[in-house]
Amino acid sequence: MITVEQALEKVLSYVQVLDREEKPILECLGQVLDEDIYSPINVPPLDNAAMDGYALRAESTLGATESSPAFLDVIGEVSAGAISEQEVGALTALRIMTGAPLPKGADSVVRFEDTDEALRRERPLSHIGILCQVPKGLNVRRAGEDIAQGQLVLEKGTSLRPSEIGVLASIGKATVGVIRRPVVAILATGDELVEIDQPLPEGKIYNSNSFSIASQVLRYGGIPRILGIARDEVKEIEDKIKEALDSDMLVTSGGVSVGEYDLVKDVLAKMGDISFWTVRMKPGKPLAFGVIKGDMGRRVPHMGLPGNPVSSMITFELFARPAILKMMGKKNLSKPMVRAILEGRVENTDGRRIFARAMVRREGDRYFARLSGPQGSGILTSMARANGLVIVPEDVKIVKEGESVQVLMLDWTEE
Repeated sequence: MITVEQALEKVLSYVQVLDREEKPILECLGQVLDEDIYSPINVPPLDNAAMDGYALRAESTLGATESSPAFLDVIGEVSAGAISEQEVGALTALRIMTGAPLPKGADSVVRFEDTDEALRRERPLSHIGILCQVPKGLNVRRAGEDIAQGQLVLEKGTSLRPSEIGVLASIGKATVGVIRRPVVAILATGDELVEIDQPLPEGKIYNSNSFSIASQVLRYGGIPRILGIARDEVKEIEDKIKEALDSDMLVTSGGVSVGEYDLVKDVLAKMGDISFWTVRMKPGKPLAFGVIKGDMGRRVPHMGLPGNPVSSMITFELFARPAILKMMGKKNLSKPMVRAILEGRVENTDGRRIFARAMVRREGDRYFARLSGPQGSGILTSMARANGLVIVPEDVKIVKEGESVQVLMLDWTEE
């Protein structure tokens, strides 16, 4: 058996960053830029009002107070998206809405709340009282204040979050070049499996693995392609695997243990190369990885996950998830880790690294972890309740209640 670190190193050595595609920006969330983005415009394009109020010259409000307002003639109004033809002079003002370009002559905007507008009954107003002295530049957003024309706004290699999508839209960038998402083929194996939309015969189980794995693929940015179920027959497994040869990765579940009907690793050896089989971890020991060889020298990475649902999900998190992220051009492949105080105890009976499902909570500046239920590799509900995995090293036989443990966070929140 190899270690978790050795297995991950081998997996990542087999996968490469994928090629580029050009897409509408709203379809690129979570993808990685494959180009530097320079702005063709200033953002904002013109000096504009940061508040609803009155555009004026600051000098016109010199000495103004609530008890002694500065009275200015109102010469018009300008709304967002419009440009006023009028010029603000001494002792004049222009009513202005947020985002409207600053009119000629104006250097400041006083908000409505700092005027006597609410006390005046005439509409439209012909003059206004300013109740405070206004500093020059008040409530004005300058042209290019956010982005200057020609500025490098987003670098190649940037992961696109909603904020970056907004930046692209603000400079009129409708499409962008990104590293494409990997297509991940998903195949479940086993005579005991039944599709979830079919009646369940006695002795059979529903194919949950394909859906948990497909959901993980989606969560981390890939495109899942469910191939269905292959029975425990070499020919059927081979035929299904051939359907995956146009994908970027094949993930199978089941068929990688030591039983008579665990055939996936044998097919992998026949159709490609095995890099490793079995990892010193629990759950998830029977994990096979290698490549399937296709036409014209094509090599598709294949990850053979265990059939037990918890083992399948945990090994995906540790090995398939980083591989998908690398193919997408991501740099940070690690999940967050915290130190937590264990509530309960975990025993390690066979010298493997344990990943125990746990519910993690934060109290002040400390984290606490409690096992989320029975730890059998078929207890999927304990995985559903868990937001972290308590890690017990290979050489630690027992972790007692109150001891500090390292926890890999499955679902991370600062709250």
